Formats: sequence, structure tokens, C-alpha cells
Amino acid sequence: MQLTTDFFQQTSKIFTVSELTRSIRGTLETKFGAVWVHGEISNYKLHPSGHQYFTLKDQRAQISCVVWRDTMLPPRQPLLDGAQVQVYGTVTVFEARGQYQLNVQILQPRGVGVLQAKFEALKRKLEAEGLFAPERKRPLPKFPRRIGIITSPTGAAIRDMLNVLRRRAPWLQILINPVRVQGTGAAQEIAVAIRELANEAFAPLDLIVVTRGGGSIEDLWEFNEEIVARAIFHSAVPIVVAVGHEIDFTISDFVADLRAPTPSAAAELIVPDIIDLQRRIDGCSRVLARQLLNRVRDAQQRLDHAREILQRCLAHKIDSYKRGLLHISRALQARSPARELTMRRNRFADLHRRLVASPGRLLENARHRFRHMEGILRVLGPDATLRRGYSITMNERGKIICRVAAVRPQMKIRTRVSDGEFGSEVL
Repeated sequence: MQLTTDFFQQTSKIFTVSELTRSIRGTLETKFGAVWVHGEISNYKLHPSGHQYFTLKDQRAQISCVVWRDTMLPPRQPLLDGAQVQVYGTVTVFEARGQYQLNVQILQPRGVGVLQAKFEALKRKLEAEGLFAPERKRPLPKFPRRIGIITSPTGAAIRDMLNVLRRRAPWLQILINPVRVQGTGAAQEIAVAIRELANEAFAPLDLIVVTRGGGSIEDLWEFNEEIVARAIFHSAVPIVVAVGHEIDFTISDFVADLRAPTPSAAAELIVPDIIDLQRRIDGCSRVLARQLLNRVRDAQQRLDHAREILQRCLAHKIDSYKRGLLHISRALQARSPARELTMRRNRFADLHRRLVASPGRLLENARHRFRHMEGILRVLGPDATLRRGYSITMNERGKIICRVAAVRPQMKIRTRVSDGEFGSEVL
């Protein structure tokens, strides 16, 4: 009876179907999480919505599987019943039917390595988030002065890089941040080292190189970890990744600003060769010297041409000034004071001669004109008229009376005749 009582006390809570199913779902998802499972596909169906449903089974058991439409890219070959596959997904419960199922995130033919599948899954995830976008990749500085290298201090990669860098760019300052590049915990060290070197307060750098030598996919796996990829993505300093050989690709290669096929190739890509630079500088110097010489020659030719033009203009101006001066000189000579004085003296002498000779001639001419006028007066003068029987009547003031209206009664008048004159009174 006691046992029965304890039993009822422990099971006194009564669950609804939904509560129990939800509890079972939580237990499964918490305990198992994401798992890899391999088996044979059966009852495959592609829903019009794009979701895929099938059963994964072996000889003793089966589990329902679903691939949601946006979970992964369509497989290269269509899924068929009977295909042997391995899937990666989360264990959960489809509450509407009360059955557990697997939400598939990765599906690949059976026999493909698990690491490769994880690689492809993370690659698709980060690519969808834009970590590989070409437009976010930054150009590398052409002439870096200070770089940081994240790698194993004892590996061949650092030795190869240092040899190339010292030969090509002896001016370069190199800061090495040593890390483990393989094994558990190496990815965490690499991510921390990237954040340290990308911190400008810690070490202002122009460029960061993450590198290691070649190896298997297991050896290079730390560079496929998401923590390393995101550290590269968030770095404020451009990052070059040189991991493995030319055929090796890691997730870090896709996120980096530049992927180099090998550590030595990275060294050649990030710095110019001093010998090549010197050769280019010498070539530029020769080109500059030729251009400078050509410009000097052109300038000398232009100067000589300008000098010729200036000389011609100056000669023309001088000739013009000479002609003007000659014209002015001739004009001055034509109006010379001495010449003018001589002309004036000659003219004065001529006038003097004429003046000296003029009185006698003028007097004779005056006499001749006087005699001529005298003869005219004798013929035409008043006396001659009086002698011909005419008389001249004048008033008391001597004014000749020409009309009757000019006299009045008792006016005294005088009359002149050829031998004298007499007075009378008008009646």
C-alpha cells in the first residue's frame, strides 16, 4: 500500500498530449542536438512548396527526415529511393504527429568525408552572410612599411617568407605573432592573434599575413573554423591568407582580402622587389632625363626663334626710328634758324634796295598822277563849268542849292560866276 501511495504521489501531475510531446521534443533536442546519420533513402517526396521529405532506414530501424526549402542548395543529382547517403541535422519531434524526425542540414553520398561536408556547410553559410563578397575585399598597400605575420615560429612557412621578404624588401618591418597552426585550440589562438595585430593601439600595421605550410585537410582544418573566418572578416587591417599548397583551399582563403597559393607567393605578392623597383626607377630616370633633354631642346629652339623674332622686330623698329629721325632732321634743316635768317636777310636786303630806290620813283609817279588829275580837274572842275556860262548858287553857309524847294522868301543867297560871286535875296 505504501508503494502504491508513493507511485501516485510521483505521478500526480497529469500532462496534456501537447505538453508531453513538447517535453519529449525538448529532451531530444537538448540531448542529441546535431548528429551525423547514414542510411538508405525510401519514400522520397518533393513537396510543391520546395520542402523534401524521405525516410532514412537501415536493416533494423528508420527515421523520418525533412529538408526545408531554404536550408541547403539542391543536390547535384536528384534524390532517389534506395540511395545510400549520410546526413547531418538536428533531432526534433514533429508534434502534430507525435513522431521524432531529423531536420537535415547537410546531405551527401555515403563515403564522403565528414570534414569535407562540414567545410561545404560552413562555406555555404558564410557565403550567404556575405563574408566572401568581392566588393568588401580591400586593396593591399603597394609599399607596406610594417606588416604582421601570424604563423608557427618553427615552421618552414615563416623561414620561406622571411627569406623572400628580406631579399625583396629590406626596408620592411616585420612583427611575428607566434601561434599553433594545428591541433585543438589552434583556431582560438589564430583568431586572438588576428584581433591583437588588427588593434592599431597595439601595433599599427599596413598588412597582416596568416600562413602555414601544406598538409592534409585535417592538418589545415583550424583555418576552416568559423572563429578564424569571422576574425579575418572583422579585421580593420587588410589580411592575406597563405595556407598550404596551391591546390589547398580553406574557408579563411575565401574571407581574406587576398589568397596567396603558398607562403613564398604571399611574400612576393605583398611587397615589390627592390631589384625590380631599382630597375624601374633607373628606367624612369632615363625616360625623365630624355624628356628633360627634349624639353630643354624645345625650350632652346623656342628661345632661339623668339630671339630671331625679337631681333627682326628690333631691327625694324630701329630702321623705322632712323627713317623718322632722318625725316625730322630734314624738316629741321628745312626750317633751320640759320637758313631762315639768311632768307630773312636776303629779303631784308631786297626790301632795303627797293626802299632806297622807291622815293624818287614814287615821287615821280605821284607827280605824274597829280598832273593827270590836275588836267582832269581843269576840264571837269567847277571853274571850267563857270567859264562856260554856268553859275553856282549857295546859301549863307556855302551849301549849294540844287532845288527850288531849298529856298524861302527873303533868304540870303550867294551866286558864284566865272570871275567872282555876288549876294542876293529871294523874293
